[in-house]
Amino acid sequence: MSLVEQWNGVEKALDPRWEHAVLSLSVADESRRSRAAALLAPAGPGRHGGALRFHAERAGGGVGPEAIRRMLKRLDDEGIDGTLELVSSTESPAPEEAERSSLADAWDAALAALPADWSDLLCEIDLTSSDHLDPVALRLAPINPLRRPGRPGYRFRAARAAGYGASTGMVRRCLERLDEDGVPGEVRVIEAMSDSHHVGTQGPVWYVAGKAV
Repeated sequence: MSLVEQWNGVEKALDPRWEHAVLSLSVADESRRSRAAALLAPAGPGRHGGALRFHAERAGGGVGPEAIRRMLKRLDDEGIDGTLELVSSTESPAPEEAERSSLADAWDAALAALPADWSDLLCEIDLTSSDHLDPVALRLAPINPLRRPGRPGYRFRAARAAGYGASTGMVRRCLERLDEDGVPGEVRVIEAMSDSHHVGTQGPVWYVAGKAV
């Protein structure tokens, strides 16, 4: 296998985030080792036992992967055989995971977008996994959550002053508990009613998929 092919294999096996690699080239013919070192000079080769060690840099001021490929091709063209191995590599730090938005803060933002005279809300909380359904139901118990068909999540109602629905403060406290538990999700208002008057009722009724909620 040519040295270029060996480098292609080494490069392919590197972590996608690699930044720096230390390579070792064992030259089969000891008499050609000095010539190999001369052809690899830009990569700073040094002798390590019977092998040449040199460096590759994916970015920055060092010798990049294409330059390594060109140098090794010169060795191949001159018939210098050897074995190329990866000694070590370093990777760039993994990008920090985007900070998960707070459910409680999302609730505050949803309320801030409502008209000043809102009175009743139908809301949903989306969950990323059905594994969270049971613990979330426990945390949301004070606001009477209803399982939502299809995707994992719950519906609940909120009322501003009176009627059937949790207070905004109670909703926020329940969502804070989910934040404390590290539960990922999304909360939103899906229906809102303004200035409703409850005459002999507990408030408006919404119908979702033919069912009253």
